[in-house]
Amino acid sequence: MKVTCQSCQKSYDIPDDRLPQGKKVKFPCPACKSPVEIDLRDPGSDPSGNGGKATEPQVATGEALKKQIFKSVENLPPMPQVVHKAREVMANPNSSFKELAIIFVTDQAIATRVLKLANSAYYGLSKKVASIQQASVLLGHKTLAELITMVSTSGLLNRELKGYGLQPGQLWEHSLAVAFGSRFIAQSKYPDFSDDAFAAGLIHDAGQIALDKYIVERQETFDRLMGEEQMSLLSAEREVLGFDHAEVTFEVCNKWNVPEDLAIAIRHHHRPSDSNENTLAYLLHTADCIAMMSGMGGGMDALSCEVEEGAVDFLGLSNKDISAILDKVVTSVQNTLQEFK
Repeated sequence: MKVTCQSCQKSYDIPDDRLPQGKKVKFPCPACKSPVEIDLRDPGSDPSGNGGKATEPQVATGEALKKQIFKSVENLPPMPQVVHKAREVMANPNSSFKELAIIFVTDQAIATRVLKLANSAYYGLSKKVASIQQASVLLGHKTLAELITMVSTSGLLNRELKGYGLQPGQLWEHSLAVAFGSRFIAQSKYPDFSDDAFAAGLIHDAGQIALDKYIVERQETFDRLMGEEQMSLLSAEREVLGFDHAEVTFEVCNKWNVPEDLAIAIRHHHRPSDSNENTLAYLLHTADCIAMMSGMGGGMDALSCEVEEGAVDFLGLSNKDISAILDKVVTSVQNTLQEFK
């Protein structure tokens, strides 16, 4: 029997003799760990005792839907522990390169990808990097932290999201664009925020991964609201689900132990004026719109992003600044995607 995970779309062939016929089974997807359900019961059976009549599956609404959505956040793959540990070590000025190398022994897959990127033309090192310790010396802790975060999120964000109309790779491309844009703005106006801005940009839309299956279940209504009624993506989400993806991403951030200031910025990145002047929220919001303008938005809402009134003034940006940042974002994303192939 062929089974497809609704979260990551991976398909598996499972021998029939390994499946308990006549039962409903649930198991974690080997690829993304999301729950996969198979109903092997007779379609004509009625386990609820409804007179032997088959019933249509019920789509949850209201509080029941809310519980399902927040439970789905718990089923998202965790952020690799190596990321948290490595960032802690690199944040300590007294830490040693040896401490960093020891952490990566526990996750060789991430270490291998980090070294591949460190040796790419994009970082322009004059000699080949052979170890994490050497990469830290030649690139510096901040650049290494950026590489670690990119590598650890690439797999999660590279999937197809059918409900949002995102092909494989589009969410990852958009996330990279927002990450680079946030960092470039921060570097010119708020240098102390540049590292956090990059990390927040990478995961600012992660809540869409948790919500996608619920959008798919309500696709006709969702498409009508965004098409015929011309609702924004967030308004359609709230109308259909009672939530928007920024709210759910905030819960994802809590699951991943993301620092509170970053989580709040992500929660309000569509309306930074609600963030109590959280600078990161304004950085993310403006970078999000720049990414859309660059063509790296994708999905249904790609052409409808508008910079909130006052956001550009808050950051002290000019039209010339935005144009220059847009060009840098496009170049940086293209170079990075090339190295990830």
